[in-house]
Amino acid sequence: MNHDQVIQDTRDWVVKAVIGLNLCPFAKSVHVNDRIRYVVSEATEPEQLLKDLARELLALNRADPEEVDTTLLIHPGVLTDFLEFNDFLDAADALVDELKLDGILQIADFHPDYQFEGTPEGDIGNYSNRSPYPTLHLLREESITRAVESMPDTAAIFESNLDTLARLGIDGWRKLGLKG
Repeated sequence: MNHDQVIQDTRDWVVKAVIGLNLCPFAKSVHVNDRIRYVVSEATEPEQLLKDLARELLALNRADPEEVDTTLLIHPGVLTDFLEFNDFLDAADALVDELKLDGILQIADFHPDYQFEGTPEGDIGNYSNRSPYPTLHLLREESITRAVESMPDTAAIFESNLDTLARLGIDGWRKLGLKG
């Protein structure tokens, strides 16, 4: 596993999909200001990933938000099966509680095979949460609150994403040249 390549693939996804398609209108400023921490986990077992997650949650909590606002914990060697990844999210959320970081940090999830409940596997809407590798996105609640206050209708983001992806289609997604 080449960490530099994993990070480059993930950065390409952030730039071309997340920012380029405006799937997250709040991502551009943290990217441009270089406040995204990219970490590749060597984990091959969920228990190892949980330890890495604990370390990164604590590190983000301690970090100056002007230096590191958010962390992408990329784990290409574990939880490559989406259902196993999805099941792991309960343990990840429990860890946030255990570390007494509930209300301070939260976790968003991305996966190459992401599938929203009730949608077919190939549904283009699933691509709003598809990343090159399984990824846990660690976010500061304070940053989310600021972002939500700056945008009048954050609920419209999901609908806008579905419209954008529907216009793009699977072929258009593939033309972005992203891994995964």
